[in-house]
Amino acid sequence: MSRRSLRPQLNQIRGWVRQGRTDAWIAHQLEVTVQQIQAFKREHGLEPDSDATADGAATEEVDLRAEDDAAIAAELEAEEVRRAEEEAKAAEEAARKAAEQEAAEEEEAAEEEEPEPKPKRSRGRARGRGRKKDAGPLEGTFDHGEEGYGLWLDPAIEDDPVYAEHWAGHRPVEVTIEEDQIVIRRAGGDEEDDD
Repeated sequence: MSRRSLRPQLNQIRGWVRQGRTDAWIAHQLEVTVQQIQAFKREHGLEPDSDATADGAATEEVDLRAEDDAAIAAELEAEEVRRAEEEAKAAEEAARKAAEQEAAEEEEAAEEEEPEPKPKRSRGRARGRGRKKDAGPLEGTFDHGEEGYGLWLDPAIEDDPVYAEHWAGHRPVEVTIEEDQIVIRRAGGDEEDDD
């Protein structure tokens, strides 16, 4: 910090010293260091005990340190009150948002519980995008009956959306028999249908 001249503030500093202001307070007001204030006071004879009026009578010292401390304490208390009010407002806002969120979740849960009529499904491209693949494989039985060969599938296949969309009804199929699997594909289908 560069040393700046305090000479222009001589009368102001003299008044503050007479009022009993502390060096730290004066330094803060003038934005200088306490050491600069102390040196300036020594250079100009502004020590509190060297004060005298023009007629030589000693001035009555007024100690304002208690007032300074009270003013600082009041500022700190006001800041604390303001901070507490801001925190209370923030807590109220958070509680309000949480209540709104909870109400929205309860409303969604209530809507899910209400039985809604199933909309008629239309056949379209976006049909299979939301499929559940965790259902696991379905069971079936390969039958060597007297009337020929057959494949009996688990009745739960009716609930499978892929089956309902691509395989329900009578469809011609191609059967490929391999050593460890039998592959059934729609007959005449292109490569996109296999996926």
